[in-house]
Amino acid sequence: MAARTSRSSAKDRPSYRCTECGWTTAKWLGRCPECQAWGTVEEYGAPAVRTTAPGRVTSAALPIAQVDGRQATARGTGVPELDRVLGGGLVPGAVVLLAGEPGVGKSTLLLDVAARAASEEHRTLYVTGEESASQVRLRADRIGALSEHLYLAAETDLSVVLGHLDSVKPSLLVLDSVQTVASPEIDGAPGGMAQVREVAGALIRASKERGMSTLLVGHVTKDGAIAGPRLLEHLVDVVLHFEGDRHARLRLVRGVKNRYGATDEVGCFELHDEGITGLADPSGLFLTRRAEPVPGTCLTVTLEGRRPLVAEVQALTVDSQIPSPRRTTSGLETSRVSMMLAVLEQRGRISALGKRDIYSATVGGVKLSEPAADLAVALALASAASDTPLPKNLVAIGEVGLAGEVRRVTGVQRRLAEAARLGFTHALVPADPGKIPPGMRVQEVADIGDALRVLPGRPRRESRRTERPEAGAQARPDESPL
Repeated sequence: MAARTSRSSAKDRPSYRCTECGWTTAKWLGRCPECQAWGTVEEYGAPAVRTTAPGRVTSAALPIAQVDGRQATARGTGVPELDRVLGGGLVPGAVVLLAGEPGVGKSTLLLDVAARAASEEHRTLYVTGEESASQVRLRADRIGALSEHLYLAAETDLSVVLGHLDSVKPSLLVLDSVQTVASPEIDGAPGGMAQVREVAGALIRASKERGMSTLLVGHVTKDGAIAGPRLLEHLVDVVLHFEGDRHARLRLVRGVKNRYGATDEVGCFELHDEGITGLADPSGLFLTRRAEPVPGTCLTVTLEGRRPLVAEVQALTVDSQIPSPRRTTSGLETSRVSMMLAVLEQRGRISALGKRDIYSATVGGVKLSEPAADLAVALALASAASDTPLPKNLVAIGEVGLAGEVRRVTGVQRRLAEAARLGFTHALVPADPGKIPPGMRVQEVADIGDALRVLPGRPRRESRRTERPEAGAQARPDESPL
């Protein structure tokens, strides 16, 4: 009987044969050793492919118009800035992955969310695998995140975590973090590929079966990517990135993937000693209020997702003491600043920048990476080089090309509306900005030369620019544009 089984298994085992000379082997080779031909060894005699038999249908398929969509109604977390990014709140059964660098405030934010979302009808379970329960309690005391319906457990065993779900029956689960929990059924250390895949899969199944929302904290690698298998981002419903400089108060929650809402929303938070709070109007963090304008400063309006934020760009130029002048940036892309220097020297006829040390930065720790800030950067550099301040209450919006032209950018009307709301009255924009907010005078510029004429002492050329006052306003003949 054993000999018959051995012969049967040998017959079913696949083998390989050369199509040129007929030579056979038990494994595939790229080159036939007999006739020395390449790519002629092919598989034959393989066992039949097994297919899955149809199973019993548990729930019949319905027309999509008859499917009840109320089960996917979002419930607010109590943190409006996070609800903005999530698309209104947490959907029952949704799994959200929040990733960020160490110390950025992920645990503080989610502990606050867990306390605010907890109620008598909706219990919350906070599972920590990185800290002890007493350490989390101390943080909860500091930020005021105590609730009778918030349950806390310090566990790193997946089976124990699933047991807590059976006993607590929460509506919201917070796991900090998915890389610290391991399954005893899977080999490997916590945080490994197999362990992260198994832990995430088990929690996703539990969330869908119970209608329980789940917030997972994820670690990131040194290059900013989420640690673990890429499959983790595909399995979850929402992927959020928590960003911010640890030396600044501003924190941004940016949506990367969202099955229940838009992926271009951004939530703004302020991290302080008492915890973390949402900022419905964060533009004040990026501005320096002064009685009189200062040379080397220019304001712009950037779009973080769909939210406009007024930010300030600062520049400083000093005589260089070394053969190679310094070029230092903070909050700005070094390549974009270098391009603006070249455009100012070649197209704007400003030759004093090449032999001077140049420092450029933003205020409040905001990072400006979109091309719409090019015009503000160029004007700040030109103002610093000439030691001449720009007009008060002026904002500059536009992308500057290498030919010196000022190109159109997206969301000009939203940017102008935000600037007008904060009290700014003048704006430099590309051509055709659309509807002008009341109380704001907009000057359309075609190139960098037109934009530089707002500096006092620069010659003006009226034929190359267009000024558009607000709707219904009449400009007097003797009134200066800016």
